[in-house]
Amino acid sequence: MLKDFEKDIEQCLAALQSHGTILYPTDTVWGLGCDATDEFAVQKIIQIKNRPAHKSFVVLVDDAERLQQYVDEVAETVIQHLSSVKKPTTIIYPNAKGLAESAVATDFSVAIRICKDEFCKELIQQFDKPILSTSANKSGEPAPRIFKEIDNEIIRSVDYVVHYRQDDEKIATLSSIVKFDDGKMIVVRA
Repeated sequence: MLKDFEKDIEQCLAALQSHGTILYPTDTVWGLGCDATDEFAVQKIIQIKNRPAHKSFVVLVDDAERLQQYVDEVAETVIQHLSSVKKPTTIIYPNAKGLAESAVATDFSVAIRICKDEFCKELIQQFDKPILSTSANKSGEPAPRIFKEIDNEIIRSVDYVVHYRQDDEKIATLSSIVKFDDGKMIVVRA
């Protein structure tokens, strides 16, 4: 298992560093991913998903330090909230910076999740950049909860498919999405 994990990390890094796309397990559902700072790669994800260009994505980071590189400010209430929740939680931040234009919303906000998943954390740490993440499905279709629910067309469309955790049968769920306005939390998706 460890050998597969390491090989998958190496292959993902090769794909990400060459403007490629990956299909990988996250702390929620299986995701399509790419370098969140690479506009060309983000456009590939938009094409794979047949997704409207104006829809924003989730960006994954490995820790609060990296998070602070891509948003203007992280309020203490956000850090406190993240340390108190068990469910993976994506926070919408205003004023994204340093990310591909298509990775952020038209109002320049960005949805970022600090990933606790071992595979994602290791990948982001070694890549040393945030990874764009979106569910591994065509736009408007249900998100696959396990690998075997992913459409073959999606699998064939990416540059690398991770082998690690393909046999998992545990049904995954989407993250919660929240934003903070003047210190008050607004739930976007529970």
